Amino acid sequence: MAQKSDIEYKRFILSLIPPAIFILVLWLIRLVEMVVGLDLYYLGIFPRKISGLIGIVMAAMIHSNFVHLINNTIPFFVMLTAIFYFYHTVAWRVFIYSYFLTGVVVWIVARPSYHIGASGLIYSYGAFLFFSGLIRENISLLAISLLVSFLYGSMVWGILPYRPDMSWESHLTGMVIGVLLAYYFRSEGPPPSRFIKDIREDDVDDERDEEFWMEEEWKVE
Repeated sequence: MAQKSDIEYKRFILSLIPPAIFILVLWLIRLVEMVVGLDLYYLGIFPRKISGLIGIVMAAMIHSNFVHLINNTIPFFVMLTAIFYFYHTVAWRVFIYSYFLTGVVVWIVARPSYHIGASGLIYSYGAFLFFSGLIRENISLLAISLLVSFLYGSMVWGILPYRPDMSWESHLTGMVIGVLLAYYFRSEGPPPSRFIKDIREDDVDDERDEEFWMEEEWKVE
């Protein structure tokens, strides 16, 4: 039992490293912008322009201000840590597919404006955890997604075009990509939560009992 706990602890610590490094890069970029007096918004995605292709790689690393960055930091860290912990065998693929597919689709379909920030990835990872939790019937994944959605606040409204200064296209695209990845990796991840299995078994037993008594009622002696 102790060995299993040690393995889980080490896996948890290792799961913290990729999101921590990525967030550190985001903060370093923002600090350099502030110290040097740069504004790197032009490295964002500008749909359907060749010069805007660089944003597929850079957009998630650029934020308009510290408030924007702070709002993205906690949900990004929590969700990506959860993915690396629960889906360690496919975590890097989920990370990379979300990163580039979201960027490519935004470049193709979004309105002509610079799209920056990591929020599209947050929507992708949140949707992945939530719908994978539904598919795999795992309460931990659902709880993490709902908690971060609550902390993030605007997640539900973020896919709607109610603010001209917000890239709702990135949010909606990220969410769709996350759902598709949850289905694509439906055979990966933690097993169903135990009590859900118990509930299902109880339901099956109840159905069997009901069928039994219905059969008994139709017996004629």
